[in-house]
Amino acid sequence: MSAHHEVDVTQVPQLLFALAFGVLFVLYIGAVMLTNRSYKKWPLYRMICWCAGVLCAVVAVVGPLANRAHMDFSMHMTGHLLLGMLAPLLIAMSAPITLLLRTLSTTYARRLTKLFRSWPSRIITDPVIATFLNIGGLWLLYTTSLYSLMHENSMVYFFVHVHVLLAGYLFTVSLIYIDPVFHRTSFVYRAVVLILALASHGILAKYIYAHPPEGVPQQQAEQGSMIMYYGGDLIDVVIIFILCLHWFKATKPRVVEQKDLEIN
Repeated sequence: MSAHHEVDVTQVPQLLFALAFGVLFVLYIGAVMLTNRSYKKWPLYRMICWCAGVLCAVVAVVGPLANRAHMDFSMHMTGHLLLGMLAPLLIAMSAPITLLLRTLSTTYARRLTKLFRSWPSRIITDPVIATFLNIGGLWLLYTTSLYSLMHENSMVYFFVHVHVLLAGYLFTVSLIYIDPVFHRTSFVYRAVVLILALASHGILAKYIYAHPPEGVPQQQAEQGSMIMYYGGDLIDVVIIFILCLHWFKATKPRVVEQKDLEIN
């Protein structure tokens, strides 16, 4: 396959991604400006997280890195970390659901809340299911012919990258609660699932090192697997820290004030 043809495969998806992320970026900033007139000002750090998250996603699927990813597996894996791990984490930290709920009218906010309380929402936001969609999807991508097919078919390329982003986001929000949570699970449950997910991700990286995906040179596979292994660990440390911080705050004994002890 020629390099020219490989780049052509991504032209339409890149345009779609650029348009989609551009619209989402504008909508988020617009929602912040609109709701700041009626509610408490939206935290600046959440806006920064949103901008950084969208930027990471755009860099991964639009432009030079996206083009190089078709010829260099290490570049592909760098894009994977940006699109499937760092961008979802930053987007989750920007609390988009909270912003959406305070932007919508009461009627539409209630309808959206009802959707979030439904049983399909409970299923896909369960940590085990979210992990299966995320890590399981990666195993499918890198251990079957799907990886090579992605470089030959624009639609496959587009949907694989959409899945990587959405599955990464679902995985992140199933473990750390930033937005309103309608189907809570215990900290122990989430911690156990996170440990298993990290192990599975690490094992996959080692598998890629020894068994490169179809069409990937051994040297590039080794470089890419190390990026996946060590780069993924750095991002996972942040998720672990946030989960532990929330756990600590939830179990920290409440300071009993003197007035609570007074007997009327």
